[in-house]
Amino acid sequence: MVVIVLAVFFLVVLSIVAWVEGGRARLVHAPDAVVTDQNRDCVDCHRVDSPGIVGQWELSKHAASGIGCMECHGAEKEDVDAYDHEGVFIATIVTPNDCAECHEKEALEFQASHHATAGQILGSLDNVLAEVVEGYVKFDNAGNKTMTSAAANSGCLQCHGAEVRVLADGKLDPDTWPNTGIGRLNPDGTLGSCSACHLRHNFSRAQARAPENCGRCHLGPDHPQKEVYEESKHGIAFAANRSRYEPMMKGKEWIPGEEFEQGPTCSVCHMGTTKNLSLTHDVGERISWTLRPAVSEKVDAAAVKSGKQVKPWEQRRKDMQDVCASCHGPEWIQNWYAQYDAAVNLYNAKFGIPATELYKMARSSGLLTEIEFDEEIEFTYFLLWHHEGRRARHGAAMMGPDYTQWHGFFEIAERFYVEFVPQLKEVIHRGRTSGKSAQAARLEARLNEILDSDMHKWSSGRLSAAELAARKKAAEEFKKRYAQ
Repeated sequence: MVVIVLAVFFLVVLSIVAWVEGGRARLVHAPDAVVTDQNRDCVDCHRVDSPGIVGQWELSKHAASGIGCMECHGAEKEDVDAYDHEGVFIATIVTPNDCAECHEKEALEFQASHHATAGQILGSLDNVLAEVVEGYVKFDNAGNKTMTSAAANSGCLQCHGAEVRVLADGKLDPDTWPNTGIGRLNPDGTLGSCSACHLRHNFSRAQARAPENCGRCHLGPDHPQKEVYEESKHGIAFAANRSRYEPMMKGKEWIPGEEFEQGPTCSVCHMGTTKNLSLTHDVGERISWTLRPAVSEKVDAAAVKSGKQVKPWEQRRKDMQDVCASCHGPEWIQNWYAQYDAAVNLYNAKFGIPATELYKMARSSGLLTEIEFDEEIEFTYFLLWHHEGRRARHGAAMMGPDYTQWHGFFEIAERFYVEFVPQLKEVIHRGRTSGKSAQAARLEARLNEILDSDMHKWSSGRLSAAELAARKKAAEEFKKRYAQ
């Protein structure tokens, strides 16, 4: 009896092992993969050394079409990042130029986008923080950087991208690689990384369309698009229907109102196909406001000022409204945009413009040092627009009311009245006692003028009698309602 039980036990174990191994085989050896003679050695070797890469590729559309390792990684001997590998020249980095061999339209659209230039942040305040305040860098006497900041390398530059440098032996500088930042500066001179969104080596459409894909970079205290989306009705509807939508997300087109009826993701609104619009890889093509800077302006304003011909913000808005029209009526769309514009204009008029003007006055008049972030008010001003200000604007843009209110305007107001204004008064006081009384007086006069204006006069108790009476009445009614 014991022998029979043991025999049955071993048969069960062997069956489980066989099932698991078979599952592994099915995962790695996808039946649709086409391995050409040119790529057979690559696949055979990497199936042993790095089977995950092969498994990803074999499940891809590339594999089914016979597009393999050498079509993407093959290089000419004279290429700056080429090196001899098993008798053939290859390059580790696949650039938009390489992808453009088959995806020319997508590559051109991407190169025209703000994503492609995201790596050009070396002169920004964010980079000063990452390299100087948070991190540490070294320069030689000629001004060449000899040591980079680990805070920047592992943080900012993994999203924004960085220049990838090739060393004398053909290897890639570990200070600059690996990096799949969206605006990566590649050795062949191109900008960007397609695999920032189409994660290698399966390059799945469904994966690129998932909100988490954009959330890899668009999240956190200064640009919480992922969190705002998850709070919004769009995000809630997608989460509720995800299992039903995911099979359709793999298709070439994923059209709102036709292939799904609610719950668009980031790519649907910013890039996707509609009845009237074709898919685009320029993610800014439908954005009408820029919500990044201290003061928002229409997205084409800087280009217009410099004389460049770009797609007007009105047309960009019209295109985004075309996406909205897949699910919403015209009155809803127009009224929603009126609310959005009002929120951005409020932020600009009440906080963004006056705080920026006062801060710049303090710096230009010598009341602050020339060193970035060595004084408390510099952090305060930065947080006011870069964190709270962006959150309020992004919340309004993406229908996230909590981010518009409690993570946005409430925290902007607290930062402005409780920190920025008192710190500015301290700057004025220091100026008076350090021989810069004229500059301090001008700054104080402008501060008082702003605080006496209609938007800020509440802080000195100067609301009109009618408004005070109306607010008192509303407060009494509120108390009665919750006292019952």
